[in-house]
Amino acid sequence: MTPNVSLRLCRVEYTDPVHMRALIDLLDAYASESEGGAEPLSDFTKSNLASALQSRPFMFSVLAFDEAQGGLPVGLVNCVEGFSTFACRPLVNIHDVVVASTHRGQRIGEQMLALVEQLARDRGACKLTLEVLSGNAPAARLYRRIGFDNYQLEPSMGHALFMQKWL
Repeated sequence: MTPNVSLRLCRVEYTDPVHMRALIDLLDAYASESEGGAEPLSDFTKSNLASALQSRPFMFSVLAFDEAQGGLPVGLVNCVEGFSTFACRPLVNIHDVVVASTHRGQRIGEQMLALVEQLARDRGACKLTLEVLSGNAPAARLYRRIGFDNYQLEPSMGHALFMQKWL
């Protein structure tokens, strides 16, 4: 499939109310789907996310707008800069990848992730990381197609498992 030619990509300005409305609306729609946990964002999150992101210089986000539909927000990627002690360089974790259900299959995610890769390179990052649910086959196919693979150091030790503990 050819990329969507009416797409406009930009880095999010967390102080821009238009950008933040788009970010929150896309993130809320994604959170409400089964891939996002099937729970909409809390009122607390919706009210405080802009100021929380503004106060964290290690965060950055990318938005995609469909210009053929009046600048409709159709995609979002949220990223967190971390640090690789092995490489002694920054790394960028891709925390959320959202494409509006109406616009999936148009390579919007691929285009946003290309911009994220460039922004990561500009930061001097040594790698990109992300996690994907095993049941989200379309996303996993995208990530593999653009060069992601399971994380491993020594093949005999297997690949990394992503785990969590709620606090």
